[in-house]
Amino acid sequence: MASVLKIEWRDDGWLAGVRRIDSPNFDARPSLTEVDLIVVHNISLPPGCYGGNQIERLFTNRLRPGEHPFLDQLLEVRVSTHFLIDRAGRCTQFVSCLQRAWHAGASQFRGRIGCNDFSVGVELEGSDFDCFTDSQYDTLNRLNAALSSGLPIEAIVGHSAIAADRKTDPGPLFRWDRVHTPARQAR
Repeated sequence: MASVLKIEWRDDGWLAGVRRIDSPNFDARPSLTEVDLIVVHNISLPPGCYGGNQIERLFTNRLRPGEHPFLDQLLEVRVSTHFLIDRAGRCTQFVSCLQRAWHAGASQFRGRIGCNDFSVGVELEGSDFDCFTDSQYDTLNRLNAALSSGLPIEAIVGHSAIAADRKTDPGPLFRWDRVHTPARQAR
């Protein structure tokens, strides 16, 4: 299990107690937008492979040509997330929560389109075909609590809930019963 650091909200949107790697892939949220949604994803690069730094390099535009055929397809892709939780439960932040990360794509939640505008993205290192680790659930719950202390979080959902026609993550093996959520939540 990863060492348990206290994760705390800071007013600049960068959380204390998590590792920081700045991504260039972000922009400003629309003015006066309330951030009230957490979107949970899964990611592994190449698919089904864990433990490398390819995910970090994807979010920072540093993938290398010829490394792997699947990664070559992503060389020009510009995406990001706010947080990544690896298999050991280590949390890395790429974008301030006050900025818009590019994680949700074409999406809609409760009649609002463009979920990147009003959500925080959390990537779990994993896939639809593997169980997530105890450490990942522990860190996710501590992260959710920190985010809820600084933002008016109303719901925590999977990527599949906001883009059901094209996404399946965090996948069928994700245990929603292990996630501590705000009082008002939806999956």
